[in-house]
Amino acid sequence: MTQLSKNRIKYIRSLELKKHRNADGVFIAEGPKLIEDLLGKFDCTFIAGTTSWIKEHPGIKADEIIEVTQDELSRISLLKAPQQVLGIFKQPDYSFSTDVLKNELCIGLDDVQDPGNLGTIIRLADWFGIENIFCSQGTADAFNPKTIQATMGAIARVKIHYTPLKELIGKADKINVYGTFLEGENIYNEKLANNGLLIMGNEGKGISKELEQLITKKLYIPNYPMDRGTSESLNVAVATAIACAEFRRQASC
Repeated sequence: MTQLSKNRIKYIRSLELKKHRNADGVFIAEGPKLIEDLLGKFDCTFIAGTTSWIKEHPGIKADEIIEVTQDELSRISLLKAPQQVLGIFKQPDYSFSTDVLKNELCIGLDDVQDPGNLGTIIRLADWFGIENIFCSQGTADAFNPKTIQATMGAIARVKIHYTPLKELIGKADKINVYGTFLEGENIYNEKLANNGLLIMGNEGKGISKELEQLITKKLYIPNYPMDRGTSESLNVAVATAIACAEFRRQASC
C-alpha cells in the first residue's frame, strides 16, 4: 500500500469543488455505511481507510488502497468527525427514455438549491421506490459531498439526470405532471396515478412560471387544522416526503 502524499491530500481536498470533481468525473464519499453501499455500484478509484477498517474488508475492489491513521484521515476528510474510511468513485453516466415517465412515478426538481435537501430527496426516492429523479440545470449538484452524505447510500439506487424539465415534458407525450402549490387541490382528495412526473420547486420561489403552465394537476398539502394560521410553506424535502407517501398509499389501495 502506498503512502498519503501532500499532493494526494491537496487533490482529495480539491474535490469539495464541483469544477475539480467534474474535471475527473468523480465524487467523494465518507464513512463505513456509505462506502459499503457504494462499493460494487460505482467504480472506485481510491480508498483511504484505517487499519481496522481495511482488515475487516478484504478483497476491496478499488484502483488504489491506502492505509491511514486517524490523524491522516482527518487531514483529508471533509467531515467534522471523520469515520474510518474515505473513497473516491467515478460519477455514473445514465441514459434514459421518456417512456419511463409513462411507466413509473418520477420526481422532477426545479432549481432545488440546497445540497442537503437534494440528498434527503434522493434518500426519500429510494425509500418510496422511485428510481429516477430529473433535475433542472439550476438544481444543486448530486455529487456535492454534502449531497452524497445526505443520501445515506441511496445515490447507489436512484438515477439522477440533469436535463431541461420543460423539454423533458415536451418530449414525453401525454404524461401526468404534478406539482405542489398553495392554490392547488387537496392532495388527499385527488386521484393520483402511479406514473408521471412529480415536480418540486425551489426552496424560495417554488415552481417556475414556465413549468407551472405544463402542470396537469396542481396539488396542495393542507395544514391541520386548515383554519389555523401556520408557516407559509413546508421545506421542499418534507413536502416531497408527504407527497410521495400519498402517491404510494393510493397505489397500494
